[in-house]
Amino acid sequence: MKRVFSQYAYGDGPRAGCWWDATRQAPGHAPFTGPARTDVAIIGAGFTGLMAALHLAQAGISVRVLDAQRVGWGASGRNGGFCCLGGGMASDAALDRRFGKSGRIDWRRTELAAIKTVEATVRTLDLEVDRHSNGETCLAHRPRDFEELRVEADKLAENYGVDHELIGPDALRQAGMAGPFHGGLTIGAGFGLNPRKYLLGLAAAAEQHGARLHDQSQVTALVRANDCWRLTLNHSTLQADRVIVATNGYGSDDLPPWLGARYLPSQSNVIVTRPLTDDEIVAQGWTTDQMAYDSRNLLHYFRLMPDRRFLFGMRGGLQSGSAAEARSQARIRRDFAQMFPAWRGVEITHGWSGMVSIARDLLPFVGAVPDAPGIFAGLCYHGNGVAMGSHAGTLLADLVRGKQPDRAYPEALRQPLRRFPFGRFRRVVMPFAYAGYALADL
Repeated sequence: MKRVFSQYAYGDGPRAGCWWDATRQAPGHAPFTGPARTDVAIIGAGFTGLMAALHLAQAGISVRVLDAQRVGWGASGRNGGFCCLGGGMASDAALDRRFGKSGRIDWRRTELAAIKTVEATVRTLDLEVDRHSNGETCLAHRPRDFEELRVEADKLAENYGVDHELIGPDALRQAGMAGPFHGGLTIGAGFGLNPRKYLLGLAAAAEQHGARLHDQSQVTALVRANDCWRLTLNHSTLQADRVIVATNGYGSDDLPPWLGARYLPSQSNVIVTRPLTDDEIVAQGWTTDQMAYDSRNLLHYFRLMPDRRFLFGMRGGLQSGSAAEARSQARIRRDFAQMFPAWRGVEITHGWSGMVSIARDLLPFVGAVPDAPGIFAGLCYHGNGVAMGSHAGTLLADLVRGKQPDRAYPEALRQPLRRFPFGRFRRVVMPFAYAGYALADL
């Protein structure tokens, strides 16, 4: 295994305080025992892997999903639960340069289609996921950022064709969004959900259609063997005609070797409070159930959940280990107290961290792995994997069968990932990047 962070990041330490784990009991899945053979092996049991497994199983394809820990253990089971526009960080100007105006709009409409993929799945499977929020709101943390939001609003009709509303600084409290903000922009696309309930719903549906799910089944080798791929795990082998790699920021640089240095894991931290009283909610002036984030590069994201707990997240630290985790938790608690001072004394009951995955060109990749016939991958959702990771799973289920996807699959998603400089030491660029972002946020 060739991973970017220390082993601590891939253990239970960072997610020990994850609130989602307390919201629904997860059934265990037996570790893989072999030898065995399957049509498709999927490495990673998150949004992408489970969605691909569901669609493949529905099509009568034999599929096994393998997770080094357990279903939803990685980023999918510990994120903020924002099903929203995103998946990439490339600007409109960068998209226009690479793909032209039509290519840029194709990508932007795919962001919207990804939300609809989740909506349709939740509806079809009749899942209870604690849905709330009518779209999401970006809040300006400086006066000049509100002017930039005005410019952004003008692009929304062309890019997404969705409703939007500019909220002036004086109207924020009336909108239930009081805080250290200078206006906002609400975009009428997306919603909040409980990612664990969504994930376990996907897993149950995939199993009902015949998919085999395996916990504690870490793939340690992946090699071509005649007409198939041989996966080594749990001191045994699984042969598969095709393989989907759906590990995102929790992958290994040698599974397959092409993946090496083509993704950059970055940490994100989340805390959750105890349920707030009505008086406490009114005192702070944050009375909306709208999911929101601020306009910083190193952004904060937050929402008042249906059970009246408040979730607050931010881009995390650059180091891994128990001491680094403690520092990140202290920092997020400080930021929370500064932004929502009326809740400074409210008990924070849960806190955890996870890794998002960033691409050099700031766009996800979904497609066939070059020079590895029969291997496909979906990764680099830039912290917005609920929608885009789910959508990627549906695309991979088609691609792995040699079927042209009938869902949105723009050129921007098809471009193979470029390598980061410095190979396995690529994290060396992060302190400089974060320092630049922090200065730009002042």
